[in-house]
Parts: sequence; structure tokens; C-alpha cells
Amino acid sequence: MQPKASHFINGAYVEDEGGAEIALTYPATGETLGRVYAARPDMVAEAVRAAEAALPGWSAMTGAERGRILTRAAQIIRERNRDLSALETLDTGKPLSETLVADAASGADCLEYFGGMAATITGETVQLGADFAYTIREPLGVCAGIGAWNYPIQIACWKAAPALACGNTMVFKPSEETPLTALKLAEILLEAGAPPGVFNVVQGAGETGAALVDDPRVAKVSLTGSVPTGRKVYEAAARDLKHVTMELGGKSPLIIFDDAEIEDAVSAAINANFYSTGQICSNGTRVFVQSGLKDAFLTRLAERTEAAVIGDPMDEATHLGPMISEAQRAIVLSYIAKGLDDGARLVTGGAAIDGPGYFIQPTVFADVTDDMAIAREEIFGPVMSVLDFDTEDEVTRRANDTEFGLAAGVFTRDLARAHRMVRALQAGTCWINQYNLTPIEMPFGGVKASGIGRENARAAIEAYSQPKSVYVGLSAVEAPF
Repeated sequence: MQPKASHFINGAYVEDEGGAEIALTYPATGETLGRVYAARPDMVAEAVRAAEAALPGWSAMTGAERGRILTRAAQIIRERNRDLSALETLDTGKPLSETLVADAASGADCLEYFGGMAATITGETVQLGADFAYTIREPLGVCAGIGAWNYPIQIACWKAAPALACGNTMVFKPSEETPLTALKLAEILLEAGAPPGVFNVVQGAGETGAALVDDPRVAKVSLTGSVPTGRKVYEAAARDLKHVTMELGGKSPLIIFDDAEIEDAVSAAINANFYSTGQICSNGTRVFVQSGLKDAFLTRLAERTEAAVIGDPMDEATHLGPMISEAQRAIVLSYIAKGLDDGARLVTGGAAIDGPGYFIQPTVFADVTDDMAIAREEIFGPVMSVLDFDTEDEVTRRANDTEFGLAAGVFTRDLARAHRMVRALQAGTCWINQYNLTPIEMPFGGVKASGIGRENARAAIEAYSQPKSVYVGLSAVEAPF
């Protein structure tokens, strides 16, 4: 787990031992297997200078030239997927069975998608009688990316790929909990042909992020994180009117009607609550089950949940790994205690697992009411709240009664009802008879407190570029005098 150095700036590893030490802890054992150092303000400034110096040359390349580099980076990631996945498992504790298919592989998909799109980033022509106008789509400049610890390399790629495709350069700060694979992405982009300074990595916690966001040379900030962190970053970016994309937290509803295919619905509920040990912002942690299906649903859910294999993340037979940290596990356990105190019925799970590492049982509560803390607050752990409902209008109103609006899902065989529901649900990303699939081709993001802007798809091109309008006069100029 020990990298060559803490930071990657202007095409090389750079150390800053004067910064605060960050331990690299393997969540499955609690062992410290390395360390990095936080970037002090002068190191952050050096990274921004490198990105600023690389900007003219990178933005002057054709889209096709930039696209070839991104596509080559995607190929390298695929060639090294197992090694990158193993490193991601050591850093996050997520099972290798997950990281092999959902982390670096998703990052490669993103680089490949935007690599192919880079040559298509063009403006438009507007005929205005004898005159006409045209637009030029230009990069924003130096972009700051701030990542989260649940999908480190995927998030780094989701931010870097569209930014670089548009001709921007980037300084990326991974979470202090998971600093490793962003450094590997920087290596790979350089190897693929990106000039030094195009993609830089600095380590650190909130102070490092604040120094990056506050730098006046940074034109755009893209954050993946919690709502409280998002509010602070958004406020700081607003002082200099920087462009922002905020992909924040959620307390998303997964709505299951009586006519749903029960095995599919149970599978979706498992994926929406226990994949990545429940540490996914879009998780459907409020599972609304229509009264007629409730008992059968809970019975099958408990059977399948109790069959989950919890253990060594490096064993590909493992389904659930540990929480990211002891502190995060303590937060989750405190919510389980609140659920019990508030009168929710514990169906299965509910306890930490003895032994080394930060393991916890996947937990299901039933008879949850809307006012309980476990139904209103983001827990970010493997805790599912099952709520009863009777009618479509009722569940729509209750599902929308939250400050969040990241995602929502509907399970029903009645497709007219499904489409009607997703139109009424206040969420930026919705699924019908599926949950938590986020292909690069589909925009992803939230509404209300869950975020601003969209990642992925063509929407990300608009988020990392801006149009310049040009009016061309071909007729005589008239004036009043």
C-alpha cells in the first residue's frame, strides 16, 4: 500500500513530509500498511501552477488527439484491472469480487466514452438573415476534483475524463481515507501520452481541499461527498463565482408494489443497501413495500441477507467486506441503536462482528416510520429501513418528504404506473425495475440538497466547457445618426 510518494505533480511523484501524516489502514484488519502526507498550501499551489502551465498546450490539441490519449489510458487500466482492483480493495476494504467489476473497470469505461466523444465537441451555426452567428465550445481552465472514499478510482475518472476531453487540466484530491488509486490514474494518464501537469494529485483532508478550492486560478470545482461538505465547498466556490458540480448524499426511496417480481425486488433491495457494505450515496435505504407483499418480501429478504458471505475482502467468494473505518462503523452502530430506541423491529443483523477489522452485520429494520432517524438521515452503512404503504399517492408524497433528491427506484409490472411515478418523484436519477446501475452513457446527479449539475454522458461536456458566441455581420451597419 505504500506509494512512491504522496503527491503526483507535473508528471512526477513529489513528497511533502512537512504535511500531516495520513495512515494507510487496511479496513479488514485495522493494520497500518503505509502512510502519505497531506499537501501543505505551497504544495497545492505548485499543483495548480503545473495545471495552469499545461493548460495552453493541452487545450490547443485537437479533440481527436486528446481522445486518443484518454482511450489509451482506458486500455491500460483494463490491462491492469486485477492489480488496480486489489489495490482498491486494500484501500477501501471492498470485496475483490466487487472491485474487479465495478471500480477500475468503470473508470476505464468513462475514459473510453469521453475519449470517443472528445472529437465531437463542437459549436453550432445560427443563420440570422444575411448575417449569422456561431458558437465555440471552450474549456473552463484549471479544474479541481475532490473525491470520496467509496469509489476512489471511479470517481477520479468520472471527473478527469470529461474535464480532460474538453481541454481542461485538473488537480484532484482523493479522500484522505483512500489516497492510492488516484496516484495510479495519474501514472497511467502520463504513460498514455498526457503531458505533465494535465492531471495532478494532492493528498489531504479538508484543509487541503479548502486551499485548492480557494485558489483563484481554479475555474471549476467538482465534489463528490456529503451534504455538509458540499455546502461548505459550494459556499467557498461561490465567493469567486467558480463553476461547480456537486454530487452529494441521499436518503433515496426504493418503492416496491404488490405486483413486483419478488426475487427481483429483493435483489434490488440488497444491491441498494448492502453493496459496498452500504457505502453508496445513491442507495435506496428507504424501502417502501406495499402492504400485500410486505410479509413475503421480509421473509425472503432475511433468508438471502443471512446467507451473505462476510469476510476476507481478497477472497472472491466474499460478498461483504468491512466498513471503511472504525469511526464510520461506530456511526452506523449508533444509528442501529437509534432505530431500536425508536421502536423499529430488527429483522436481521444489528451488531458489529467480533475480530479484527471494521466488520458489521447487514441490518434490516421493519415497521419503520417516516419520523425515525434511520428513515430520515443518511447512515452510509449496511442498514435497510423497510416502510409500509398502501396507495400510490401516499407513497409518492412520503418518498418526496425529504431534503434529499439523489435517486429513486420503482418496482412494478404496471409500466404506466412506473413512468407516472418517476415523473412525480423528486430525484435526479431514477430506475424502473432495477437499481443503482450507473452507465457512463446516462447522466447521474441529484436535485434539492443532493447536488447541482450532472456527471457522465453529454451533460458532463456542458459542465466542463462553456460556449463563446460570435456574431458575423455581412450586411450594412445601421445607426440612428
